[in-house]
Amino acid sequence: MPFISKDWRSPGEEWVKTVEGWEKKKILECANNKTLSLLIRTENNDDKCDKETEKEKEKTNEHAVQPHCHITLKCTREIAGFNGLSDALKRLDFLSAVHDYRRFNYIVRLLDLLVSHTMGGLSGCAQRVLFNMLEEVALEVALSQQQTGKLRRLIERVRAFSAACCWGGRPLGSVILWEKHKAALDRILHIASSITITQPDEGQQPQWSDLPAECRREVLLRLSDPRDIEASSEACEHLALLAQEQRIWRELAQYHFTAQQISTTILNNPGKDWKTIFTIARRNLGLREEYAEMIQLCRNCRCLFWLSLGHPCIADQDPAFQEKLANVDQDSLYVPIPPQTFLKFFSL
Repeated sequence: MPFISKDWRSPGEEWVKTVEGWEKKKILECANNKTLSLLIRTENNDDKCDKETEKEKEKTNEHAVQPHCHITLKCTREIAGFNGLSDALKRLDFLSAVHDYRRFNYIVRLLDLLVSHTMGGLSGCAQRVLFNMLEEVALEVALSQQQTGKLRRLIERVRAFSAACCWGGRPLGSVILWEKHKAALDRILHIASSITITQPDEGQQPQWSDLPAECRREVLLRLSDPRDIEASSEACEHLALLAQEQRIWRELAQYHFTAQQISTTILNNPGKDWKTIFTIARRNLGLREEYAEMIQLCRNCRCLFWLSLGHPCIADQDPAFQEKLANVDQDSLYVPIPPQTFLKFFSL
């Protein structure tokens, strides 16, 4: 008599049909209602299937939790684990976080690193999640009419990667997967091409040229990206004159680098203007990365989460553990994780 047991591939787990295939229900529980509506679909028009899908969505939403992802920091004989990038992106609900202005720049920087350096080493599932995020970025840019330059750079790098992965006119790897990637890229290009920046009314007052030079200078001083300053100088002659001022580049250098770093750069390059000093320091040290909100790592439970949303921490559930943390600085329990550090958890 044959022995009937649970599915050996994932004993005890529940699976849900999504756009990207079958996903573990535990992963979808970390997503919000908007993400679930993007992922879950019905395979046919049968009423029974529709009812089952709706029940599955309601049941999943009832047990929804704060987006978080437990990771393995170090593999030992007692603890062996593997961090999957696609699962982490879903658990942290990156697909919906794209539409949060506080997290937009963080996610765009992460996508930029992925499509520039490591996209070829990603799994097929991670690539599908990546293209879904790119499509959401394009929708957000089209809606807000902002950050069009970042979207353009992402598209150019994705197209360059797609061209480099072709050999003899055919893509390397799964043809079906690349057909889906191409369809997603076509949708992204269509969204990008349809973006039209609404020009201000010519009769509206005051005009940009009517503002005093002090106001225009303060606008440039608020920019932290040197590419934005250079692009602004090409917009009109008023900004072109201001962009040549030494104060603009001096304060930009003071924002990105420490006083010691600036002093060393000036000492090694005497007689240079501030724009040259900034360019040299940028080439040698890199720019400072600062975001309105970043992924955090909890020291207690080894969990990645968004700071504004929180996470179910072991310190909140175990009274004995809370006593140990009575004299500990609570701010030191959370470690901010920049995009480059985030990818290191997944050996990227």
